[in-house]
Amino acid sequence: MPVSPADTIDLARAIAVLYEDAEDALLGIVSRALAEGIDSPSWAQAKLASVGDVRHALEQVTTALQRDTSGAIGRAVEEAYRRGGQSAVAELGALAEGRRHFAAHHLPGASAVDRLARAAVDEQGPTWGRILREPLDAYRSIVARVSASTLLGGLTRRQTAQRAIDQFAARGIVSFTDVSGRRWEMASYAEMAVRSTTARAAITGHVDQLQALGQQLVIVSDAPLECPLCAPWEGEVLAINGAAGPHTLRLPHAIQPTGLRARLHGPQTVAVHIAGSLPEARAAGLFHCNCRHSLSVYLPGVTVRPESPPHPSGATYEDTQKQRYLERQVRQWKRRAAAALDEQARLAANRRVRAYQGRIRQLTADKGLQRQPTREQIGAAR
Repeated sequence: MPVSPADTIDLARAIAVLYEDAEDALLGIVSRALAEGIDSPSWAQAKLASVGDVRHALEQVTTALQRDTSGAIGRAVEEAYRRGGQSAVAELGALAEGRRHFAAHHLPGASAVDRLARAAVDEQGPTWGRILREPLDAYRSIVARVSASTLLGGLTRRQTAQRAIDQFAARGIVSFTDVSGRRWEMASYAEMAVRSTTARAAITGHVDQLQALGQQLVIVSDAPLECPLCAPWEGEVLAINGAAGPHTLRLPHAIQPTGLRARLHGPQTVAVHIAGSLPEARAAGLFHCNCRHSLSVYLPGVTVRPESPPHPSGATYEDTQKQRYLERQVRQWKRRAAAALDEQARLAANRRVRAYQGRIRQLTADKGLQRQPTREQIGAAR
C-alpha cells in the first residue's frame, strides 16, 4: 500500500497533546497568579514578591513536559519507520511467501531510525529554555505595565491586565519564528517538527524496504488542491537513489514471459520516463509538513500513472489557505477566552470564536471543502 505523511498524523498529534496540556497549564499559572488579589492596593508589590513561586510552578510543568516528550518522540519515529516498511511489504503482496515473511520482520535501516529520533529530540532542545523564560518574562512585563498605567491614572488595573494577557494569549504562551519568518505556537511548532520527522521516517522505512526487496522506482500520487511545491511531481516516477533531472530509461518489464515465449522473444522491456530522484523531489518540497501526497512502488509495464482526482467544486488552493487563516483566528480567540480575568472578557472572546466558526462553515459549504474541527482547537498545527 502507498505511504504518505498523513499515515503518521496520529503519532505527531500524541506529542502535540502533551504540549497542549503544558501550554494550558502555563497560561493558567500566569493568569491565576495575576488575577489573585488584583483589586488590592498592594497588588504590584505582592506580584513582584511572588515571582519565585511562579517560576517554581513553571519549572515543574517544563520538567514534566521534557521528561514525557523525549521518550514519546523516539517511540513515534520508530513506529513511523515500521509503518513505512510494512506498507512496502503490503504493496508487493505477489512476492513469494518466504520473501514476504523475511521482509515483514526485517527493518533494514535501524540506524536511520536512531538518527531521526535523536535529531527530533535534539530539535526540541532549544525550546525548553523558552518554555520557562517566556511565560515568566510575560508575567513580569504585565505586572510592570499594569503598575505604570495605574499610576498614570489610565485604564483600571483589571482592564490593563486583561489587555496584556489577551496579547500574550493571542501570540501563544510560547512562540517560535522559523527561518521563513512564520510564527508558531508552542504545541503547533512541536507538532509540525514531529510530524515532519515521522513523515520522513515513514517514507524512509518504505523506500528502505523496497530497496531491500530489489525495487528502485516509486511513483507519486495525484492529490486534489495541491500546493505549488508538490504540483511538478504529481503522478511522476522517481528513482529512489538514481540520477537527478528528467530522463528516460529502458527497463525490464516487471512481469517477464516464461517458457517457450521467453526463449523465442527474450526479455521484455519498456521505456520509463523518470522525472528525477526522490531526494531531489523532497529537497524541492515534496512531502512537506501537511502534504497530502503518497508514494508507492512503480513496476515497469504494470503500474498505471494515477488519474487526477476530482476537486471540490469551485475550490482552489487559495481557499484552503483562507480556511487555515480562519482556523488560526478561532484558536487565538479560544486562548483569549481561556485567559480571561472576568466573565465579561470571556463572553466577548467566545463571541469572536463563534463568529469565525460561522465564517468557516460558510466557506466550507460554498467551496465544498471539508471542515476539520481538530484544527480549530488550541495548539493545532498551522
